[in-house]
Order: sequence, then C-alpha cells, then structure tokens
Amino acid sequence: MIYPPESFLTHSLKEKPWGMKAARIISASLTAVEPGRVIKESLVRTGTRLRIGDEELNLKDFNRIFLIGIGKASTPMTLAAADILNEHLHGGMILTKSGSHDLPERVTKILDLYYGGHPIPDQNSLKAVAAITNLLSKAKSDDLILFLLSGGGSALLAGPYPGLTLKDLRLTNQILLSCGADIKEINTIRKHISTVKGGQLAKIAVPAKLFTLILSDVMGNQLDMIASGPTTPDPSTYQDAVEIIERYDLDHRLPKSVLNHLIQGLAGHLPETPKPGDPIFRDVTNLIIGRNSDSIQAGVQQAVLEGFNADTLPEPLEGEARLAGEKLAAILQRMALKSEPLPRPACLIIGGETTVSLQSSGEIGKGGRNIEIALSAVKTMNNVPGVVLITLATDGEDGETDAAGAVVTGDSLRRGRILQMDPETYLRNHNSYPYFQALNDLLVPGVTQTNVNDLCFLITF
Repeated sequence: MIYPPESFLTHSLKEKPWGMKAARIISASLTAVEPGRVIKESLVRTGTRLRIGDEELNLKDFNRIFLIGIGKASTPMTLAAADILNEHLHGGMILTKSGSHDLPERVTKILDLYYGGHPIPDQNSLKAVAAITNLLSKAKSDDLILFLLSGGGSALLAGPYPGLTLKDLRLTNQILLSCGADIKEINTIRKHISTVKGGQLAKIAVPAKLFTLILSDVMGNQLDMIASGPTTPDPSTYQDAVEIIERYDLDHRLPKSVLNHLIQGLAGHLPETPKPGDPIFRDVTNLIIGRNSDSIQAGVQQAVLEGFNADTLPEPLEGEARLAGEKLAAILQRMALKSEPLPRPACLIIGGETTVSLQSSGEIGKGGRNIEIALSAVKTMNNVPGVVLITLATDGEDGETDAAGAVVTGDSLRRGRILQMDPETYLRNHNSYPYFQALNDLLVPGVTQTNVNDLCFLITF
C-alpha cells in the first residue's frame, strides 16, 4: 500500500509550489511502515520453510498454526501473514479499534474479528480478551502461535485483574491519559491491573512455540512497553506503579479498588508479572519489524530526492505538547534566519510522542497532541518567511478527532486574526482542532492502519 500524497494536502500546502513535494515526503514516511509491507519483509515462506527474522522453521513440525493480531495495525498485519501461511493456517483472531475495515471474504472462515474500544476499553474488549485467552489456554507443545502486535494494543487488550471491573479500567485509563504521564508510566500501571499484559499472555500460551512480530509505537522500542508487552518479560513492579501514582498525585483520583489492588501487590500479597529469566519465555521470540526511525529515514531519503537538504533531529519529540511546539518553532526560526542547522531549502524530521496535561478552567475543547503542537507554534512562527511545520499522528487520528495533525506557516497567525481567533485562547482550553479547521489546515488523510508514534516535518523553502 502507498499512501496517496494528495491526501496530505491542506490549504497551506496546496498554495505553495513545493506543497506536493512535502506531501510526497509524508507519504514516503508512512509507506515505509505500512503493516502489510513490513510483515512480508519479515515473514518469508518457501514451501514448508518459514523464515521469521533470522530464524527458520519447518511448518511440518507443527500440528496447528494460529495468528493473533492486536492493535491498530493488526488487520493488515494479520491479513498479510494469513496470505503467506495460506493452507498451513489453522485459525486465529484480530482485535482492533472500532471503525477499522472489515475482513475480506477469503479469511472470514478462519479468522475472527473483534472491535474494541480505544483509547478507553469497552465491553467488546473484554469479549475479545476472553476469546484470545481461551484459545491460548488450549495450546499444545506442537502448536505455533504468531502474535502480530501494534500500537493501541494496550488499551484494546483489556483484561481486568480479579476484583477489578471494566469500569475501574475505563476510569483509570481516562485519568492516566489526562494527567501528563508518558506512555511508559501509563503502561506500567496498566500492566499491574491486568491479567494479560506484562508477559501474561505468553504465560497462558505455554507450552506452545510463540513468535511476536511488533510494529513499535514506543520511542526506544522497549519491548515490554509496546502494547504493554503481553508476550515479553516485565521488569516493572508494583513498587514502580505506586511511585507513578504518587508522582502525579493520583491517590484521590483513581478508583479505590485499583489503589487497594496495587497496595496489595506492593505488600507481596499478589503475584508479580513474569520477569526476565522466567522459563515461560523459553519458546518465546519477540521481534520488532517496524519503528518510528524507519519512517523518519524514509522521509529523509524522499526529501533528498525532492531537492531538500534533509536530516533528522537527534532528540526525540517528547514532553508537554505545547512546549514541544514552541521548541520546534524556534528551530524553524533559526533555520530561516541563520540557516542552522541546515540551509534552505531544508527538511528536518523528528519523531516521538508528547503528552497533554489537561489544565483548563473552562470547557475542554477538541484536539490531540499533534494539533496542539501545531497551535503552540503559531505565535513564534508569525511573519517568519518561507517556513512550514507539519505535525502528524502516523495512525491518521490525533486524539479523538478525524485529523492526523495540522500545518503551520508564517502566515497562520495573521489568517487566524482575520477570523478573530486568538491562538492563546484556543490553547488555554486545548481546543486546537477548530482553529486549524477554520484555516483549512488540518491534515485529514483518514485512518492509515499503521502506527509508529508521531512525526513532525520542519521545512524551509
């Protein structure tokens, strides 16, 4: 699959002669991590021989082969794997976000499709987890299970610990996502209130042979953090979870049942998640097949082909979204006025994931972290000649919106003022979406079905 460049054109890109070049750079970045593509590069079958990464298997050694896809990219990942395995595939299931595409008829008889809630789990998530754990609990030593894991899996894979409810998980997720905690902190807590995260799916699947192919949405590609590591050893502890709660002063906000559970775990009254060295991982292999850096490098290569001086920014995109936007705007200003770190025409690409701490005395508006990055850059970029900032959620959905991000130029503030819009007012209420909607500068490519964090493109022309 190639993502059409035209789907990334906004008002500010359409009116520029280099706009299509920028759109092709974005398209190349996403195409490099297209789920079906990375599966086919990592899973190669010749007759009954199957190469997975650097390991080769004989399919005749297995009685049954199952596919289990979990995450936003799980449908195209699983379909690609099903086509490769073909007649050797015994069955499997997919758990993906509500609203994703249905399965083609060729696989509906062998794969079950479940839609779960994201970013907040729902009752369908519980049904899917029950089906997955039921399948894994019946696995035999001569079974091969291929997990296909991608971002969003942590929210979708909702299996509350006994004594906790779906309502507890939903409220906990809502609080964690709005308190300013990063994804690693959020997933540390998620792992310790779940029966399936933090290596626990691998434990259920013993004694089958298990491979997990992972499209990473976590910077640093820490295996235990991607989708909360359902098939990887978990080095985090109840102690870590409790410290995070104290760090963000969540003692009086989280459900009492969740707090009591974590305190019981800290006291040693509940079993920890499986740790590195546990024998349950003897026949488990986890392999990252796509990552944010792959997307960045593909974008840089395309930018060079388009005639730009191109490079990456060494530090990841992280921290509070509005502060990240101000920092990126300052870099663009320096590029435009001092040709640092690259002379015109230039394209710098940075990847990562920011956070948004909801702090508003008024009603919280509409927008996600990428659109908020863009809005926070508007003021600093005002009247800077020949610059553009493009922010992008690689899954095509920024927060709970239909936009992937937004485009900012040196003219965005002036155009907003004509419409009597003050960016500071919109920022104060985390209401970034309407601002760029009014300017016709939202990126709305639709759901991409891939997910490798966020990207920002800093361009001078």
